[in-house]
Amino acid sequence: MEAEALRALVRAREDALQDLKAAKVRRKAFLLRQDIRDEGRANWGAAHLRWVADGVCPTPAQQSVFQEYVRAVSEQTARLQRLEAALAALVPRWRWYPVVEAMQALRGVQFTAAVTLIAELGDLRRFDTPRQLMSYLGLTPSEHSSGERRRQGAITKTGNAHARRVLVEGAWAYRSPAQVSRHLQLRLAKVPKAIQDISGKAQVRLGKRYRRLLARGKNANQVVVAIAHEMAAFVWAIAREVAVAH
Repeated sequence: MEAEALRALVRAREDALQDLKAAKVRRKAFLLRQDIRDEGRANWGAAHLRWVADGVCPTPAQQSVFQEYVRAVSEQTARLQRLEAALAALVPRWRWYPVVEAMQALRGVQFTAAVTLIAELGDLRRFDTPRQLMSYLGLTPSEHSSGERRRQGAITKTGNAHARRVLVEGAWAYRSPAQVSRHLQLRLAKVPKAIQDISGKAQVRLGKRYRRLLARGKNANQVVVAIAHEMAAFVWAIAREVAVAH
């Protein structure tokens, strides 16, 4: 029951994030249709908000429409913040919190990504091997056989799409060489040495593999999916290590 409740909260947060992105796209599209461009204020900070309040559209009707788009972004931002605050308050009391904390040792897996993974996948000990987890996530290549010929195609995309998306998004972090950022350093300080070692191996292996596949002429999106496939093995290893420790 607790896992289902957190899964619902995680998915509500995901919906809010998508709605916020859509609201921002609609706001920007409206301005572009009016041929209005606010150069140098792309972050919508204090200066940008003052510009908005002053009225940027040529007619009152258009300004009213624009203000509605601005309001929609503000409302979706507040909704997302409320859901993220709820997650931050509830997850530390969850029985799987030690696994969530350990997952954040991986580069590209911060708090919400780690919560999503565990809320969607549950007890990772039910997967006897990393390959079983990869298959469940739909990150294994499809196969096409004809006679004695065997050809691999795109990933199957079966299984849990939410967890798969988190890993694919996290895989982009391995585009650059292995490094420990300040944020990652703080996360690593909270986990045992064995998990730190797994994180270090992931950094080196996945970074090298990314560059190797790119050098072979693979499309960047294909490379990222391949990295996500291997990330699943490190996720599995960390979950097992936490189980042993507890």
